[in-house]
Amino acid sequence: MITKRIIPCLDVRDGRVVKGVNFRGLADVNSPVALAKYYSECGADELVFYDITASSEGRTLFTDILRDVASTIFIPLTVGGGINTLEDFDRVLKCGADKVSVNSGAIKNPSLIDEAAKRYGDQCVVISADVKRVDGVFRIYAKGGRENTGKEAISWIKECVERGAGEVVLNSIDTDGVKAGFDLEMLGAVCAAVNVPVVASGGAGSAEDFVELFKTIPAVSAGLAASIFHFGEVTIPSLKRELADNGISVRL
Repeated sequence: MITKRIIPCLDVRDGRVVKGVNFRGLADVNSPVALAKYYSECGADELVFYDITASSEGRTLFTDILRDVASTIFIPLTVGGGINTLEDFDRVLKCGADKVSVNSGAIKNPSLIDEAAKRYGDQCVVISADVKRVDGVFRIYAKGGRENTGKEAISWIKECVERGAGEVVLNSIDTDGVKAGFDLEMLGAVCAAVNVPVVASGGAGSAEDFVELFKTIPAVSAGLAASIFHFGEVTIPSLKRELADNGISVRL
């Protein structure tokens, strides 16, 4: 049985971890370095670091903070935000990232996925898809969920995987920060369309939401969350015990 991964997410703005609802109303949480160290020590399987305003502000990712985070943890680190070129991939990998997450940069230049996968390997390239329902259709959003690209999400995600993305992080804008459960409909559609690991993001409010996720859609590889971990509503050790008690394979 494949072990399911539990992944905390650090949304970083101006050097601080923030969290909002539906990608809006961002509130300060903590230092990314302190949180990263905490999660690494308490059993997280991986960590995701997003510089959430890099793309919308048209700048590169803050590498000084990233270096500090990478040097603090002993688990795989995925990094995204303002990734537009192969040089950006190279820069964050040299700062300690294991995988690089791309969204707006791939929308502007889809061949970036091909080039990065060829240079660094498929396992290094993660497509981060910010998706929202618009008139009943799943649409891809860019610039941290601020801009509707008009792209239909499932076909775009399939194209990214065909180009060489080795993992998909599916961020449901509809459920982000709402804490009412993962977007199972959206996740089911993506898992049916691709054959690479899919990470569920957006909507976790309890340990039961993770149990429901993995039992309803066994193809999902990992569950990602922010608020419930940051504010201590759910701890990673207790979540993993709950999953194991429900017959879901996790690293304890």
